[in-house]
Amino acid sequence: MVKTLFSKGWARFAHDAELQRWLDIATPVAKARVADPAEQAEWLQCEGTWFVGVDTLPNTGDGAVLGSGPLCGVAYDAARTLYGTLPLHRGQVSVMYPGYPKPRKGEGEGAFRYRLNRDAAHVDGLLAVGESRRRMLKERHAYILGLPMTDCDATASPLVIWEGSHAIMRAAFAEVLGAVPEADWEQIDLTEVYQDTRRVVFETCPRVEIAARPGEAYLVHRLTLHGVAPWAESAKAPDEGRMIAYFRPEFTGDTRDWLEMP
Repeated sequence: MVKTLFSKGWARFAHDAELQRWLDIATPVAKARVADPAEQAEWLQCEGTWFVGVDTLPNTGDGAVLGSGPLCGVAYDAARTLYGTLPLHRGQVSVMYPGYPKPRKGEGEGAFRYRLNRDAAHVDGLLAVGESRRRMLKERHAYILGLPMTDCDATASPLVIWEGSHAIMRAAFAEVLGAVPEADWEQIDLTEVYQDTRRVVFETCPRVEIAARPGEAYLVHRLTLHGVAPWAESAKAPDEGRMIAYFRPEFTGDTRDWLEMP
């Protein structure tokens, strides 16, 4: 699995009984949080077709949700072996619904076309800053761990990745950030190199849709270009939608790990 993560930029893990026991407790909690009016007011976007769900899961730093015990399983063990036991943030509960995508509030025509035709492809942590929405490295995620919570058709807005894009992205960012002290990285405007490199990725890397069932998991390299596919008209899912819990713990800001670790 490690070789796959480093060569392709992602790895899939088979059904895991330990993870399933965690999900048996965490999933009902996640569903209740998604149904909460306050959460919906903040996170239900794209005309009701996407619940963004950042920090929605009320877990502790070890991933425990109520009586679930700490987050466990082969995929999470692999992530910790590679990157250390980083404190977990409150999990993102990302939910897609039939009809996705619709325009997000405040989203221009060009941005919506990109969402529709390019799956809103992005590298996590490069945030749009200021009125001109310049892309800067504000969050140094170590990895992306996806844990499906509902059983859906494979075409129900699956995660999309561009295989091998992590290597291309790393080389491009290294040219800009390599000689810059890591403490100053978040002040560097990466907009042009980011946009130019995405175009290279679209032209050279295979686009792969990743669907998984509860108890399975996938690990995505932090520099892999990824997004979410439109919901296919024929796709079936439970009323709760396509629900996935994501964990993206961060490296500390005083290291070069984001750029230099495998």
